[in-house]
Amino acid sequence: MRLVHPNLQNFGRKSLRRSSFRPLLISAAIAFAFPSVAQAKTFDLQSAGVEDIQAAVDAGALSYEKLVTLYLARIAAYDKKGPALNTVITLNKNAIATARALDQERKSKGLRSPLMGIPILAKDNYDTADMPTSGGSFVLANSVPYEDAPSIRQLREAGAIIIAKVNMDEFAHGGIGYSSRLGQTHNPHDPRRHPAGSSGGTGAGLAAWFSPLGLGSDTGGSIRGPSSANGVVGIKPTNGLISRSGIMPCVLSFDTGGPMARSVYDAALALGYMTGIDAKDPLTSTSAGLFYKDYTQFLKKDALEGVRLGAIRDHQGTDAEVDRVFDAALAELKAQGAIVVDGLHYPAMALNNRANVMEPMRAEVKDNYVAYLGTLKPGLPKTVTELAALGIKLTQPKGEFMPHPSVFTRFKALGEREPITDISYTSAKLYGMKAVQGAVLGLIEHHQLDAIVYPTRSRQPEIIDPNVANVVDRQGAPSLTSIANVTQFPDVIVPAGLTNEKMPVTISFFGPAWSEPRLLSYAYSYEQATHHLVPPATTPALAGERFEY
Repeated sequence: MRLVHPNLQNFGRKSLRRSSFRPLLISAAIAFAFPSVAQAKTFDLQSAGVEDIQAAVDAGALSYEKLVTLYLARIAAYDKKGPALNTVITLNKNAIATARALDQERKSKGLRSPLMGIPILAKDNYDTADMPTSGGSFVLANSVPYEDAPSIRQLREAGAIIIAKVNMDEFAHGGIGYSSRLGQTHNPHDPRRHPAGSSGGTGAGLAAWFSPLGLGSDTGGSIRGPSSANGVVGIKPTNGLISRSGIMPCVLSFDTGGPMARSVYDAALALGYMTGIDAKDPLTSTSAGLFYKDYTQFLKKDALEGVRLGAIRDHQGTDAEVDRVFDAALAELKAQGAIVVDGLHYPAMALNNRANVMEPMRAEVKDNYVAYLGTLKPGLPKTVTELAALGIKLTQPKGEFMPHPSVFTRFKALGEREPITDISYTSAKLYGMKAVQGAVLGLIEHHQLDAIVYPTRSRQPEIIDPNVANVVDRQGAPSLTSIANVTQFPDVIVPAGLTNEKMPVTISFFGPAWSEPRLLSYAYSYEQATHHLVPPATTPALAGERFEY
């Protein structure tokens, strides 16, 4: 945390009485004699970003081992106890030892990267060679991959620590943060409500300060929904910017991984370390010459001045409180110099993308899973049919929580589905995606927009109903997030305020492919002017998390 120094611009006014100089002179003398007093800083885990952490470590006031210990203490206090958020599936048993080794490395060799020693929560569909990757399912509870996913490897090479694998909707089917591995994850802002999904464990864990950074994956909104429901930052990047290898698939044409964080700066920092070309993922070749290893260079506080933003009003009226916060956010954007073109609506082609494009393209799930399951160790299912049979057969799994049968009946149906050479699939793949892209780009070009803004979720997180908590086919809130997946365009999410029920609302900055630099800059500018990140009341600070140095 940076100190804000007193404003002494009126120091030289003639009207200032002589007696007022004395305390200032005394303070100046003390500061000169004891410079450490003048430079004293406060470290507060609640508000500490990556830069604050590294500054405290550099000053010798904090170690990576101590940092990991503080986060583990929060997990111990609030994950299974207190509000019982139920986010962590697997703790990294080597986290403290890794942090200790990084402390020694920093002393002897210096800072490896800005992410050195920074804990990260990884969604349980990212391959980790030292922890199981189950996709939230008891069927793969003992599946430890041969190697890390490329994005995990790249973050670890930068010195980051995967502190835990966290809960998700089983095989990313659902949207409310429920799995047979762990049951229901709860929203830290109101544990009666769900955290959205499928990256709900990451979103809830970040909001509860279990780490400064997290990883999610997104097929139709699974990074953005949890970012919004839990009031944190999220990035759904352009498809191809981050390798999909080693991330359990859904519909690869729409799938992408991405960082989630407590600040735009930290999310942008993590994004740079996850980009790059991967020979195992051909889509990453489209990012050649278009990706950056440092997205923080684009973050500017005045980035919104003169920017034309189109405000989407589709699904307005779903939740009056979300509408109110969004209206207030638009006013804040205008106050920062943005030109808001309000009252816009997507063309029908874009709004109907789920039925016209996404549903036919679910046909590829079968082949995608065969490819992924083929990378796993012997004794594990190799097809969606086998996966479905195991799930349907086991009515008394080892874990406490049962998946809803529809998770596996859907896999069974996929195993019997037409192949991806079917005309409905190929037409959606070759023409449907292009049509939705054209509809969005046409809207942007017609109104000469730099980006589109919309409320990420049209409704506040629902109260958890134990009778439907794990039903994946339930009707959720109407959503615009899938448009970014079908177009393969980037979407950056940032907190925008609270409803009267004290639930967070976020806005999305959405734009064409490879526009991450400017979207992140807009989000950063808005964040720095408004500071809408709100800590949940259910997970207050613990002893030792705040100190002077």
